[in-house]
Amino acid sequence: MRLRLGSATLVLLSAVAALPAFDQPAASGNWPQWRGPNRDGISTDTGLLQTWPEGGPRKFFTAMGMGGGFSSVAVTGGRIYTMGDRRDGQYALAFNEADGAPIWAVRVGETHQDEYGGPRATPTVDGNALYVLSSDGTVMALDAATGRNIWSKSLTRDYRAQTPNWLFAESPLVDGLHVVVSPGTSGAAMVALEKTTGKEIWRTTQPGGGSPEYSSVVISNGGGVKQYVRLSSRGVISVRASDGQFMWAYGRVANGTANIPTPLVKDDMVFASSGYGTGSVLMQVAPGADGRVTAAEKYFLGGGTFQNHHGGMVLIGNHVYAGHGHNNGFPICLELASGKVVWGGNFRNDGSGSAAVTAADGHLYFRYQNGVMMLIEANPAAYREKGKFQIPGVRNPSWSQPVVTGGRMYLREQDALHVYDVKR
Repeated sequence: MRLRLGSATLVLLSAVAALPAFDQPAASGNWPQWRGPNRDGISTDTGLLQTWPEGGPRKFFTAMGMGGGFSSVAVTGGRIYTMGDRRDGQYALAFNEADGAPIWAVRVGETHQDEYGGPRATPTVDGNALYVLSSDGTVMALDAATGRNIWSKSLTRDYRAQTPNWLFAESPLVDGLHVVVSPGTSGAAMVALEKTTGKEIWRTTQPGGGSPEYSSVVISNGGGVKQYVRLSSRGVISVRASDGQFMWAYGRVANGTANIPTPLVKDDMVFASSGYGTGSVLMQVAPGADGRVTAAEKYFLGGGTFQNHHGGMVLIGNHVYAGHGHNNGFPICLELASGKVVWGGNFRNDGSGSAAVTAADGHLYFRYQNGVMMLIEANPAAYREKGKFQIPGVRNPSWSQPVVTGGRMYLREQDALHVYDVKR
């Protein structure tokens, strides 16, 4: 059955989730956006499994109908949200958290194929609204309950953004009244839109311009000024949150092909990395004149020491954990303050290719490109594996970011969403 709601077409689907025989816990997910509540890849869950049995944790269910693509999931308010390509277009999707039953599907654009295909961005949930960025650069606000289209903007038409080689991948940031996205042009390196109307609040002028790239914005209060930080084609950039004033940039960490990982922020520090042989940097942010801040390099690590191609990094205490190497996920632990490699970076486990990394309850959840899922202790003392299994049905690169929330682990694998019990 199809219903017309404004300009969006809702598709109401019958349940396709395969339900298990054991009881389901009450819905309690707290993962409203890309990389979790604080955009740092760290779950707030506690009381999770400290080791996995052979073959991995027990599975609650597998929900089908996610469509093609590499978007991760947002889980909040009793629902699971993601994006995917279907035969007739690209969709934003909502499912029931308890059992994976479909709730609504809204077409948000054309299928926009490249060598991999499908959307990359993760929806952001804020109150009663859902914010998505399609792979063709359309920013949309949808009613989270029904999928009704509230407003939309096009980064290519409205801001003359160039479509990246591997399509738009940024996950929108919602901060107060702002929805922040990055056209990447000289006249609109970053823009803030009013979240209820889509009306522009400010845009950032950046000399030299660039391209949108594939990283997402995080919030820093370094130097006592609230700012939006991201990895761009020009390196790490900082924009004042109040008015969009461009404040600083550091170009050495950028490469000329694809800048992907979301930076890490802690106090007055910003840590960023990119692949293609480039490396990593720790920046120290300090107060400047006229309500601005300045940033200085504390250290730079060459690509042979640490580079994160994609899959991201997590900061736990004073240590960075990630997969090291271009298109590799060699597990590594770095001391943030010094850049010293504490362990790893020079050995391979059962995973291969890049590693998408999430952390929860003292452990690292490494999801490898070949579909191997690993539980690793987040401990600077030593590398310790605590369990592993093969994600079923892997046919393409297994890249979607793992999510751990509400005692569950969510693994999107193209059209399938595998949901596991990781609660002790």
